[in-house]
Amino acid sequence: MTSWTANDLPNLTGRTVVITGAGRGLGLITARELARADARVVLGVRDTGKGRRAVAGLPGNFDIRPLDVSDPTSVHAFADSWSGDIDILINNAGVMDIPAARTADGLDLQTTTNYTGPFLLTNSLLEHITDRVVHVTSELHRQGRIDLEDLDWRTRRHHGMRVYEASKLAVVLFSLELQRRLTAAGSPVRSVLASPGIARTALAAHSRSNVINRLTFLTNSPERGALSLLYAATQDVPGNSYIGPDGPGGFRGFPAVRRQGRAGLDPVMAARLWTATADLVGSVAR
Repeated sequence: MTSWTANDLPNLTGRTVVITGAGRGLGLITARELARADARVVLGVRDTGKGRRAVAGLPGNFDIRPLDVSDPTSVHAFADSWSGDIDILINNAGVMDIPAARTADGLDLQTTTNYTGPFLLTNSLLEHITDRVVHVTSELHRQGRIDLEDLDWRTRRHHGMRVYEASKLAVVLFSLELQRRLTAAGSPVRSVLASPGIARTALAAHSRSNVINRLTFLTNSPERGALSLLYAATQDVPGNSYIGPDGPGGFRGFPAVRRQGRAGLDPVMAARLWTATADLVGSVAR
């Protein structure tokens, strides 16, 4: 079977894609390739100046808008200003293994950036979405543990990598419950998960886990890592599909439909997590 690449993207003329955290890394590569396929690509970024510089000179239709997914005020402002359809929302923004920090609203920064902010953004934009939501997760979701009584890491000992793993498991469970709700409502919109495997990006540059980036035989280049996002965003896959590299352990390779970890397929936990998250962020997603 021929490996899928960005050359296999369909023509996306007339399609609108919103992608968060697209000013660099996997998000920027994904934005570039979607624009090359003639999509209108909206970059939601914290620094619009950097966003404009990132796409300067690239061919395609780019729209740069301010969006900080760790700030509920920014999320609501982005959603409130939106009009028209969004064919594809890609929740790509994320941080990894950072020191304990709180947002201006007092929420755990890593959890908010990786999970609760995208949860709020998705639900705030859902009425506009016509095709699918793509959630960028990680193979490390398989090591994640969810504590419904302490989603925000107030009582547990903070450990940057454990927080990251938990946030990525939360993303997987979010997709499961979102798809259940969409199906129950008779919506054609799909919720799809994408893992880039272990991609050699700057995400872990500050972390002890960055040592893996030097083991090129185990990792994906950023270009290949972005293929999972592109496949999840454009191919005809069932709702709640998990797209990741086809190599051993899902670490590297070309995109394929794989299977998320067992903990990410628990419908009871997914429903309970949705309720707990809605309570935490005060969202409209009840």
